[in-house]
Amino acid sequence: MLIGARTEELRVLTWLHVDLREDGDSEPPKVPHVTVWRSVRAGGDTKTRKSRRSLALPKRCVDVLKEQQERQAMARKLAGADWVETDLVFTTQVGTALDAHNVRRAFRRIVKAAKLNPKDWTPRELRHSFVSLLSDAGTPIEVISRLVGHSGSAVTERVYRHQLRPVIEDGARTMDGIFPEEPAA
Repeated sequence: MLIGARTEELRVLTWLHVDLREDGDSEPPKVPHVTVWRSVRAGGDTKTRKSRRSLALPKRCVDVLKEQQERQAMARKLAGADWVETDLVFTTQVGTALDAHNVRRAFRRIVKAAKLNPKDWTPRELRHSFVSLLSDAGTPIEVISRLVGHSGSAVTERVYRHQLRPVIEDGARTMDGIFPEEPAA
């Protein structure tokens, strides 16, 4: 929900494509990020060429991914010889790739623990929430489109039309600045 990646992109995300280091002194400054270049689609390609993107990680994601590294190290230790080394970020308890069923089942458990109806929610809702939150915060549609890996803003508008901010306020704000209210006489 915090980066807008598709679950099919995250299921094949490897640690090689995750950089949790930050270096504000480097040129250009280096921020923690994930490189989304693959998906579980046939051939391993992302949905479109524009879907290939590097996404900066919010601090909360960096913290969770560091915890994931620790959990995975513990799972690797517990599994011993049964561990299958895949370099995947998100795996089963023995290191193998998650399939869509694994993801949906785990997601339903989390939704149920949050006292929501699991039948009303799917992992895809997180991506929709990402778009809604960015839109409500005033992020331009072109930026949202790039973040979610769409080929253009028309795709974003068509797919997420209900999540996008319905009122475009930029023109009104600009005109109010150009033509300020006249003081009362």
